[in-house]
Amino acid sequence: DGRVSSVSVQQLIEQISSVNKSKMIDHVGGVEEGAYEIYNCVEKIIKQDILGCEVTDLEGKDLVNKEDSTAPEEEVFGDVLWDAHDEQEQMEAFQQASNSTCELGFEKYFERLNDLVAAPAPIPPLLVSGGPGSGKSLLLAKWIQLQQKHSPNTLILYHFVGRPMSTSSESALIIKRLTLKLMQHSWLVSPLTFDPAKLLEEFPRWLEKLSARHQGSIIIIIDSIDQIQQAEKHMKWLIDPLPVNVRVIVSVNVETCPQAWRLWPTLHLDPLNSKDVKSLISAECNSANVKLTKEQEKKLERHCRSATTCNALYVTLLGKTIACVGNTGNIDEILQQCCQCQDTVSLYRLVLRSIQESLQSDKEKGLLREILCVIGVSHNGVSESELIELYPELTSAVLASLLHSLHKMCLLTYGCGLLKFQHLQAWEMVKLEYMEADENVISAYRQKLVEYFTMQLSQDRVTWRSADELPWLFQQQGDKQKLHKCLLNLFVSQNLYKRGHFAELLSYWQLVGKDKSSMAAEYFDSLKEYEKSSEGEESMVCLADLYETLGRFLKDLGLLSQAVAPLQRSLEIRETALDPDHPRVAQSLHQLAGVYVQWKKFGNAEQLYKQALEISENAYGAEHPRVARELDALATLYQKQNKYEQAEQLRKKSFKIRQKAARQKGSLCGFALLRQRALQLEELTLGKDTPDNARTLNELGVLYYLQNNLETAELFLKRSLEMRERVLGSEHPDCAQSLNNLAALYNEKKHYDKAEELYEKALDIRRRALAPDHPSLAYTVKHLAVLYKKMGKLDKAVPLYELAVEIRQKSFGPKHPSVATALVNLAVLYCQMKKQIEALPLYERALKIYEDSFGHMHPRVGETLKNLAVLSYERGDFEKAAELYKRAMEIKEAETLLIGGKATSRHSSSGDTFSLKSALSPNAFLEHGQR
Repeated sequence: DGRVSSVSVQQLIEQISSVNKSKMIDHVGGVEEGAYEIYNCVEKIIKQDILGCEVTDLEGKDLVNKEDSTAPEEEVFGDVLWDAHDEQEQMEAFQQASNSTCELGFEKYFERLNDLVAAPAPIPPLLVSGGPGSGKSLLLAKWIQLQQKHSPNTLILYHFVGRPMSTSSESALIIKRLTLKLMQHSWLVSPLTFDPAKLLEEFPRWLEKLSARHQGSIIIIIDSIDQIQQAEKHMKWLIDPLPVNVRVIVSVNVETCPQAWRLWPTLHLDPLNSKDVKSLISAECNSANVKLTKEQEKKLERHCRSATTCNALYVTLLGKTIACVGNTGNIDEILQQCCQCQDTVSLYRLVLRSIQESLQSDKEKGLLREILCVIGVSHNGVSESELIELYPELTSAVLASLLHSLHKMCLLTYGCGLLKFQHLQAWEMVKLEYMEADENVISAYRQKLVEYFTMQLSQDRVTWRSADELPWLFQQQGDKQKLHKCLLNLFVSQNLYKRGHFAELLSYWQLVGKDKSSMAAEYFDSLKEYEKSSEGEESMVCLADLYETLGRFLKDLGLLSQAVAPLQRSLEIRETALDPDHPRVAQSLHQLAGVYVQWKKFGNAEQLYKQALEISENAYGAEHPRVARELDALATLYQKQNKYEQAEQLRKKSFKIRQKAARQKGSLCGFALLRQRALQLEELTLGKDTPDNARTLNELGVLYYLQNNLETAELFLKRSLEMRERVLGSEHPDCAQSLNNLAALYNEKKHYDKAEELYEKALDIRRRALAPDHPSLAYTVKHLAVLYKKMGKLDKAVPLYELAVEIRQKSFGPKHPSVATALVNLAVLYCQMKKQIEALPLYERALKIYEDSFGHMHPRVGETLKNLAVLSYERGDFEKAAELYKRAMEIKEAETLLIGGKATSRHSSSGDTFSLKSALSPNAFLEHGQR
């Protein structure tokens, strides 16, 4: 009734009102209704402020199924489905890894890691090796933080692999995540295959393509790579030469490192010295106000000298154990017990027994056992609410007390709200202590979880948790019949698929012995059966979603002819149940068009995309990200038809929409950095000339350019150049960077003569200052060559295209596909100059490289054969032209008919049409500062 119920509530309201970011929910009604209001509010804040996805009123009310919205993924990554939960898990893993305040003498390792980044390419991955618990994750996390602080223009992609068999250790998901992060940073929205085999095969090409768009270094870090399922098989790309601006660092346990990787440069973590041991134990004891005597310190120092007792995890755990007992018990006694432990697993056993002894009843001890065992046998962990539902006798108070002890002593941790083991050794100890490594005991605990999640399914509660756990548990139990039944629950499969767990879903079907076609038929039959019981608008909308998911799944499997029927049915249902102009109808049209594009039925696809675009513009307005998505799709279609001018117009329009959306969200492409940098403007205006200030001015110029504020961008870039020339001298490589960026800006303004002059100056400096295969030199060569070509100065372009071939040969070796692409670019130029004789050997050499690299039936081979056919025809050799053209068409037909085989290449062998497109993108032009 508008009155405050108590003094404490009044105080709470006053406290909240003083907080900058607060949200008051004024609610009169029942408790459950109030909780629901708060839940909706929090969900909206998470989606808009944290994930950065726009939720319009139209979507929020009518379109988005609260349980399973795909809006965030599709807005950021086009048609690629992505699980925000997986991304959150990685962010938390990184935070947890970097949690320690002790550096443990890491400075010497930091220097070695810095040397790797600075070393000239090509360079193999760096192996960070050490025993279990030696501090590899901590070292990498701390170094990532330093790199982010000191080298803001270096793109760092990391993945921390958790427990073996967990989602974080699935190779296809890791590779997809890395590819999407690269795409996100390069503002590239392209179709991405879902087939795990193709995904792993295509990753090197994606890495090469996307690294070329990034101005600066890219560092990929994979922690505990040896825990990835079939690591050596699925991480073959590590053995290939990496792009010039890419560095890879992986960490492994000494015992489990694959033999082939042991030849890589290795940074081995030494055992802790006595000083570090003392520092770690003192830090733990001081936090609990526990003082050790000199004698006790010496005893600990003597104990921590063997290989298994002087690693970071063991010593940390030792310190926590002493600190925990110190204030209440006998330190000498606990020291004596600790000194009998000879490795981390045995020390964990001592910790567990001390927790057991602190419990008051056998009932609590039994619950402790149940909690640890049930978490251990799960796929990705168990939540607190699930534990309370699994064990009704477990009260919140007892659970809170147990979890506090287990978390404090490094046994358990939280990841995305789920309880899981903090270290692999903790889980090994629980298996030995409670299960005696008995498969029957483990199976009994799995069965308990199976029954719990099966009960949820029977109540029609299909959450991401049941979809994550239940099929995996059936797989572990070897129960193929129940797994098969579970997969035919359409909502379970939909949940896995829509969250991007395509490889996992496919592996389950393979386990039950079904090929792609029989799997498609079974899904279709299940859907037909489900449709019989669907009545009313809500269930029909749900049915349309299921049909769409099936269609997309079949398209990703390469079953194009079978994908059309469910997508067509989804479209029919939505047009009838909703409205022909409803945005979900646009979604159906978009997906159906995607199948026709893959099928090479471009006329059908264009008509559907245009309809989808019209509906989206009417529903959302002309500047919504969904409209940008349709524009991108149409642009890609026109590009495939060689309608480059139409494609470029649509791409520019789409780019402006995405740019504006990014500015509003303040989350992509450095706009958050722009606000932060703006605060430094006054200081810069009045401040001294320094290399740092010059670099900041350069970055501001780049960021204003990305906002399309070209006049302000020009002002900052000019000031950066002037300051650099004064401080560093006009021949310094940093001056070349400023010249390069100004040239790009004038190119965009169509002031080609000015752009030419500045590119030439930049090239002159870089040629003298940098190594012949340096990526920055290659970058300027490429863009000046494209500019010459655009201006019709083909004679000037030739030596630069020749230099581009030379640089790639030095970087990758003479037989690398990148060299072939550079050869094709040069051949295309010669053809434009009517120098067919010079072009012919270049095409032939490129063809040989492509055939040796990809096989005789690859699309790149087909494209090069087609170019050679045209060349032979122009030279009057009609017989050879017909033969070459026939071979090219055979590859084209094989590619069209191929189902579930090799994916269509997204690279053109006539690379200049594509490099010109990327040259027109602001992101491709401007270079951020480098330290």
